[in-house]
Amino acid sequence: MVYNELRKDYLLNRWVVIATERSRRPTDFAKQKTESAENSVCPLCVGNEQMTPPAVMLYLKQNGEIEKSKDQNGTRSKNWLVRVIPNLYPAFTPPKDPADKTQIIMKNENFGYAIGHHEVLIESPKHDEDPADAELPQLKLLINAYIDRLRDMSAKPYVRYVSIFRNYGKEAGASLSHAHSQMIATPTVPRIPAEEMAASKQFYEQHKKCVFCDIIQKETKGPRLMLENTHFVVFAPYASVHPLEFWILPKKHASNIFDLTEAEAAAFAETLKASLKALKTLVNDPPYNYGFHMSINREADNYYHWHLEVYPRLSIWAGFEKNTGMYINTVKPETSAEELRKALRA
Repeated sequence: MVYNELRKDYLLNRWVVIATERSRRPTDFAKQKTESAENSVCPLCVGNEQMTPPAVMLYLKQNGEIEKSKDQNGTRSKNWLVRVIPNLYPAFTPPKDPADKTQIIMKNENFGYAIGHHEVLIESPKHDEDPADAELPQLKLLINAYIDRLRDMSAKPYVRYVSIFRNYGKEAGASLSHAHSQMIATPTVPRIPAEEMAASKQFYEQHKKCVFCDIIQKETKGPRLMLENTHFVVFAPYASVHPLEFWILPKKHASNIFDLTEAEAAAFAETLKASLKALKTLVNDPPYNYGFHMSINREADNYYHWHLEVYPRLSIWAGFEKNTGMYINTVKPETSAEELRKALRA
């Protein structure tokens, strides 16, 4: 008799069943492409800037140079390369008066105001220029935009965490198909990053080293490694929740992306593009989500390590997962890494 495997996350108290008895090949998830039914005007495309709020940040091309600016006096710039706008339907909104602490503090332990920020980063003037297909200079601009907006948001006294994430495809929650990411600044640290930070701190206090640096050292020598270069490693995590899930981690220890050098930002753009291109090639352009895990609290500099997690949306969480918080993955992480390595070489 062959038993399924029960694996625990590196840090979280989260368990995953690796269902070897129901095992599937990654290519089993490839879907037949259908023609898009989207014919409506895209509010994120060049020429339609009046359909959105004024940009809080723009990268403009001026006389062959890249300049940072924003929309002012009711005008909308059209020669932009990256455009950042407030979300029309924000989950979190800035306080009307930042000096009024009654708007910012938690009302009690169970209730508080959703104070913060919610922005959309329009990644390119080209509608379909997603990271898997983007030119590297454009993708590097996007990474720089992440850093610029992260600096601005994290400087607010009421912000405790900033989530940078991307939804690709309707099944992953994208309501618009134009290439875009989102950023949400919150007044509290959400549960998953908070648990990761607490576990990382505990490991650091016990072993005097970063747990993610330790994970990198082990995974680069094992069967779950997908890609490695001078600055980054990509691997399928040991207790992957999603089929074909992979993480991108910097080799240099850092708790966030504030201090990425030009070379590191360029390498990150290249690593992100190559990894997402391999996923697209392997399973025919699937929907996915990605999200950065990092800390804006300098206290965490020693023990926390930023990384990007990519979650392909290839399976549906059903009653067991929703009822228990335990997950079933029908593709072994080792198989995911092997097939993604092949796609990288294709």
